[in-house]
Amino acid sequence: MLASIEKVENGYIARFERHLKHSVETVWSWLTENEKLAQWFSELRVDELSKGGFYKFDMQDGSFEELEIIEFKMYDILEFMWSGEDSVRFELYQESGGCKLVLKEKIEVITDHTPKDLAGWHVCLDVINALMDGKTIDFREDDWKEWNEKYILAVKKATENNK
Repeated sequence: MLASIEKVENGYIARFERHLKHSVETVWSWLTENEKLAQWFSELRVDELSKGGFYKFDMQDGSFEELEIIEFKMYDILEFMWSGEDSVRFELYQESGGCKLVLKEKIEVITDHTPKDLAGWHVCLDVINALMDGKTIDFREDDWKEWNEKYILAVKKATENNK
């Protein structure tokens, strides 16, 4: 399901929601353990898992960007800075037979790169779910291209509705 994109006071919030047939603890491990992170987001790794700690993003040029963890509540909330003033927030909610995963990207300014990021998060969530189910997604780039086109339209619609 496509993320919703909502205008808020200081920018936009893109909200993804997934109902997963896995426990909060299992899903949390895929967000916070480096060996699992490497399977769905190879550029991202945890350096210090706590509020004020950080993730490191491999810029693929020999340098790393530190992404500060700005909110942390074990098995519940994980939010870190993303790009500039933007942030990414994961929320987990126990449900019967599994949990609900909500990812919110707070976006200060919509750019040409925004649909690319949103398509990337969309595919990442699909990949996490597949991996937890013991499956793989072989053509991530093909999936990303398809979702990128949809997010280009969704971002355009969200910004046009708020002019």
